[in-house]
Amino acid sequence: MTGDQIPKVRIEPSLRLLYTSIIEADRPIVVGRTAFGERRIINIKGGRFAGPKLSGKVLPGGADWQIIRNDGVVELEAKYTLETEDGAFIYILNRGIRRGPREVMERLGRGEQVNAGEYYFRTTPIFETGAEKYAWLNSLIAVATGERRVSEVIITVYEVT
Repeated sequence: MTGDQIPKVRIEPSLRLLYTSIIEADRPIVVGRTAFGERRIINIKGGRFAGPKLSGKVLPGGADWQIIRNDGVVELEAKYTLETEDGAFIYILNRGIRRGPREVMERLGRGEQVNAGEYYFRTTPIFETGAEKYAWLNSLIAVATGERRVSEVIITVYEVT
């Protein structure tokens, strides 16, 4: 296929803010080096979220299961539940990547405060709910940016339109 055979893009995606969440994180449980890398589990203590169409709290009880690969990249897989202000529950599976220069990643690993512009932290949340009012979440693609702070994580989620 040559360049003039490639079809032109007809619809370009854009992003629309869904919400920003502040998730309170516990200290990491370090499982240790496994066949896949260093395994860590970070329990979620709670939090809150707010956006144009939904807001509420992040329930305690979820966690982020992380693998720090040999190349220093952190693979994230967080599972947790949101409860909206009107009492609906939304399950989230949020997978992503956090990477940056070795010294920055080491500072993050020690729990130090690091400017979010010094590293890359992106995720792809998937939503699941039985609440009719929020059923539209079950069938959309979302992306998110992340910022790791000392005892919390800021996740800003966007719908890909």
